[in-house]
Amino acid sequence: MASAAQNALPVLYVELEPLSSTNHAGHRLNPKDALQAVASLHAVPLTVDEFVLAQRDYPIIFTSGPNPVPLALMGLHEGMNLFVDAEGRFRGESYIPAYLRRYPFLLARLRPDSEELSLCFDPSSGIISAEGEGDPLFSEGQPSETTKAILNFCEQFEQSGARTAALIADLDKNGLLIDGEVSIQPEGADKPFVYRGFRMVAEDKLRELRGDVSRKMIQSGAMGLIYAHLFSLSLIRDLFTRQMAEGNLPPSTPAGDAPASVEGADQGVAND
Repeated sequence: MASAAQNALPVLYVELEPLSSTNHAGHRLNPKDALQAVASLHAVPLTVDEFVLAQRDYPIIFTSGPNPVPLALMGLHEGMNLFVDAEGRFRGESYIPAYLRRYPFLLARLRPDSEELSLCFDPSSGIISAEGEGDPLFSEGQPSETTKAILNFCEQFEQSGARTAALIADLDKNGLLIDGEVSIQPEGADKPFVYRGFRMVAEDKLRELRGDVSRKMIQSGAMGLIYAHLFSLSLIRDLFTRQMAEGNLPPSTPAGDAPASVEGADQGVAND
């Protein structure tokens, strides 16, 4: 999760620049109440610390392929987010994933051979500038309270990422992740809409776990997180209903759209 090379930036990030008391002494934080790029994201990375809150609003799924990453599903097709308006402003009181609240900041290695992490930001966001009346990022050459709070949040996000990687490793070790598929038959449709391209926990394999393994997962809290994921999957049909009500289903014949295939979504979430 820590590494963010310029040629492999996480989703949302366009550029990456280290925050510096020299280069950004007079810069201020001018948060926006909307982020237009979010309107085209149909899935956003999650950490395990968010599962309980996120599962109330979003289906929680895992990316396919190696190094699976949990995602909050916000729409069933690429380019579609049912939880924000066209400007990227959240509708209602839905939970906002930490990944979005962290933007435009990110802890990253400035050199591949270094383990040290530096606080960086995306200058293209327009949230940090030398103009405006926002909170200053530095005071007398030292990080302001605002910057300290940002750094603390990013550090907590990194720690959550480590716990997320540990859960994924546990799921993989016990063979619990399988290719997911959801089939939805709308009234009046000739064929069902079939969604693939994501992974999920297999309930039958979960029930077949050895007693000592199951007990360990209960004691560690992993079992509760797994069930938060499983309970959330019923919301996929709710998303489908909402898309249908808004007339946002594909015009083509229903067939295998992949709600979880988010290019680069694992960048900045899973540990290296």
